[in-house]
Amino acid sequence: MAGASRGEGRIGLLNGFAAYGMWGLVPLFWPLLKPAGSVEILAHRMVWSLAFVAVALAVVRRWAWAGELLRQPRRLGLVVIAAAVITVNWGVYIWAVNSGHVVESSLGYFINPLVTIAMGVLLLKERLRPVQWTAVGIGLAAVLVLTVGYGRPPWISLCLAFSFATYGLVKKKVNLGGVESLAAETAIQFLPALGYLLWLSAHGGATFTTEGTGHAALLASTGVVTALPLVCFGAAAIRVPLSTLGLLQYLAPVFQFLLGVVYFGEEMPPERWAGFGLVWLALVLLTADAWRTARRPRVAVEVARVPEAPSAAVDV
Repeated sequence: MAGASRGEGRIGLLNGFAAYGMWGLVPLFWPLLKPAGSVEILAHRMVWSLAFVAVALAVVRRWAWAGELLRQPRRLGLVVIAAAVITVNWGVYIWAVNSGHVVESSLGYFINPLVTIAMGVLLLKERLRPVQWTAVGIGLAAVLVLTVGYGRPPWISLCLAFSFATYGLVKKKVNLGGVESLAAETAIQFLPALGYLLWLSAHGGATFTTEGTGHAALLASTGVVTALPLVCFGAAAIRVPLSTLGLLQYLAPVFQFLLGVVYFGEEMPPERWAGFGLVWLALVLLTADAWRTARRPRVAVEVARVPEAPSAAVDV
């Protein structure tokens, strides 16, 4: 039984590494789709993602959730909001990568946990521990330093961070599985996206049929690129503790940052290093605090199970 549990844990970790690894390496993919513009790529991503998840759901015959969702107008409205917010996130990210802003994009996902915490305080009236307040304060200082470094606010990073944090907040309210949620969101995106592609084709601006079979195949594969990491993430989420997933989530922006600096050769003057350094310091504090908090109940349970535990064991 313990061997099976360890095996499940290993499978979960492998899926977690696969999910965040794919998300981290995706900046290598979007430039391959040129000369398609960012909006055309975004529209194809919406259309082909729905096709991919529809096939996946047909294979596993998992459709009951759709009927339930359609009978709940408030929940369906939240899915519409989620679809709108993730459209902004996807669009900005694709444009940023193909415009040479990979490093600034990675910053958005580094500061996303800080933005999520700030939204929890402002919107949900959550109370923060002192370490969390410190991390948020350092994050704000980092944004100010980066504003000076870039000569403007890092609006790409902020847009990605706030849109993804909002998306996470809405998805928490909707409470749908990863594949089901993507299916519902892309179903809402499908008609506007398809309409745009048809309009683009009618005006001679589409590249799907004019740049060869390879280009068309790459555009169609945007559905796989979108859905496959999500499937791996879902497999990891049910097998790996949340504290471990919380650490794995930093793999994606780390890979993106390294790609931006090493592969794409984006500049990193001292003031940007200083800003990123502050962000990383805030994340170290945040992660350490979350890890310590997650361990407390487990330690308490273990102590409670020991009959008449000596005081030395309690002190440990």
